Amino acid sequence: MLRATAAVGAAAGLSVVSKAGSARADEHAPTSAPHHRPSAATIVTAHGAFAESSSWDDVVSILQRHGHGVVSVAVPLRGVAFDATYFSDVVRTLPGPLVLVGHSYGGVVISSTPAAAGDIRGLVYVSGLAGDTGETSADLVGKYPGSTLGPTLTSVELTTGGHDLYIDQAKYHEQFCADLSNRKAAQMATSQRPILESAFTEPFGPHPLWKSVPSRFLWGELDRNIPRRAHQFMSRRAGAIEAIEVPGASHVVGISHPRLTAALIERAARAAARTR
Repeated sequence: MLRATAAVGAAAGLSVVSKAGSARADEHAPTSAPHHRPSAATIVTAHGAFAESSSWDDVVSILQRHGHGVVSVAVPLRGVAFDATYFSDVVRTLPGPLVLVGHSYGGVVISSTPAAAGDIRGLVYVSGLAGDTGETSADLVGKYPGSTLGPTLTSVELTTGGHDLYIDQAKYHEQFCADLSNRKAAQMATSQRPILESAFTEPFGPHPLWKSVPSRFLWGELDRNIPRRAHQFMSRRAGAIEAIEVPGASHVVGISHPRLTAALIERAARAAARTR
C-alpha cells in the first residue's frame, strides 16, 4: 500500500491512503500547514442538489486567504448533459492549470466535463458522485444500502414539464446536514436549490474525466444521501490519490469541516501546478 509521505500527512493533519483504499481523518490534528504557498492553479467548484454556490463560501474563504484563485459556479441542476455543458462553458474561459471540485451531484458535473474544456489537472470529490458511462446518479446512490434521501423528497410540478425536487424543510437538517447547527440547517433548507427529477436518472456520457485526470475523494462517515460504501467504491474505482472519510460527518463535510476540505483541495492545486 502506498501511503502519503510523512511530510504531507503532517502538513495536512490527515490520515490518508494513496492509490489504495481509504482512511479516516484525524479530527484532532491541525488541518493546514503553517506556511501556505499558493499554486498557479485555478480552482473551480460545482455545488450539488439541494444546495447553492454559497455552500462553498467557508472553503473558498480559506483558499482565497491562502492566495488561490477560485470560481464557484452556480450549477443549473437541470440534467447531466445540460449542467456539464454549462459548467464546461465557464471552465473554457479560465486560465489553467485547473482543479475541478464537485460536491454531491456536482461530482457528476465535473466528471462529465470534456477534457478539451481546459487544462484540467486535478479533480476533488467532496461527498461527490463519480459515475461511469451509462450509470446514473440513482444507480450510484442505490448501489449499497444506507441512503435515506428518497422519503425526504418533495416535488413541484413544472408547467414546462417534469418535476423539481426539494428536501422537505422539516427533514432537511437530519437528512442533509446533521452535523451543522439548527440555525445553519434552517438557513440552508430555506435557500436550497431544486434539481430536476430526471437528472437523477439521466445516464452519464462517455469518457468520465476521472479516468484520465488524478482524483481525490473526501466524504463523511454518516452521509445519509450517498452511502459511505458507495464513496469507497467510487474512490477505489477511480484509483484516487487520496480517499478520506471523516468520522461523524454528514453529507456536507465541506461545510462542517472547511479547513480539512480546503487542505485537500490545496494539495490537488499544488500537484496540478507541479505537472504543468
